[in-house]
Amino acid sequence: MLVNYTTKELDLLARIMRAEAQTEGDLGMLMVGNVVVNRVIANCYTFKNIDSITDAIYQANQFVGINSSLFQGSATTIEKNLAERILRGEYYYPATHSLWFYAPGNSSCTSYWYDQPLAGKYKNHCFYRPESGKCPELY
Repeated sequence: MLVNYTTKELDLLARIMRAEAQTEGDLGMLMVGNVVVNRVIANCYTFKNIDSITDAIYQANQFVGINSSLFQGSATTIEKNLAERILRGEYYYPATHSLWFYAPGNSSCTSYWYDQPLAGKYKNHCFYRPESGKCPELY
C-alpha cells in the first residue's frame, strides 16, 4: 500500500478517476489515480501539506472533475477495483512520476506546463513530472 486510505477515500479516488478520464478508458483512469497518489506521496511544490487522498482531490483549483456530474454518486465495483490497483502500487507510464495532467482539447501537449517537463501523452491527456531532484520521494 502506497498511502493510507479509508473506504470513503477509495470511493472518492474511484469517482475522481471516472470524472477526469472516463472517456480515456481504464488505462486513462488508472493514470489519473497515479497523479492523485503521487500528490499524497510528494513533499514538494504545492503538495507539501497534502497528506491524504481527500486532501489531494479537494485541494483548491486542482481537479475540475469534482464539479462534474460524473463525480457525484458512488463508484461502481469496477471503478473501485481500478482505484484499489493504484492504491496497491500499480503505476502506468507516463503518469509514473507525474504530478500534473490536463487535456489540451484540439491542441498538442506543450513541452512544459507549470514549468514542469512533459512526461508523455495518453489519448487526450498530457502528463507532467517534476524536474529531476525536485521531488525525490516520487523516484
